[in-house]
Amino acid sequence: MTKPSSTEEEFFAREELEKKRKLAAEQSAKLSQQQREEAKKLHFMKCPKCGSDLHEVAYKDAQIDKCFSCGGVYLDSGELEHLVGKEGGYVQSVIKFFAK
Repeated sequence: MTKPSSTEEEFFAREELEKKRKLAAEQSAKLSQQQREEAKKLHFMKCPKCGSDLHEVAYKDAQIDKCFSCGGVYLDSGELEHLVGKEGGYVQSVIKFFAK
């Protein structure tokens, strides 16, 4: 059995990502505005890994979200691109993969 090429792996990873995006969009559409506000109150600035509070920490010229319980670091939309800049090489390809 031969190992799939990286292009083939990327294709299937993109397909899986697109399925997850569609599912998330469908679930979001089903929520009422009140339910969205309640969910935001419960989850805003909470660590997705351990549930502890996230704290904004200045890093270079950006504000990143840091969990001091588990050590997780989380970036808002656009912050990774901002921190990496134009010459990111591999990181830029990851950004393009997940962007949409």
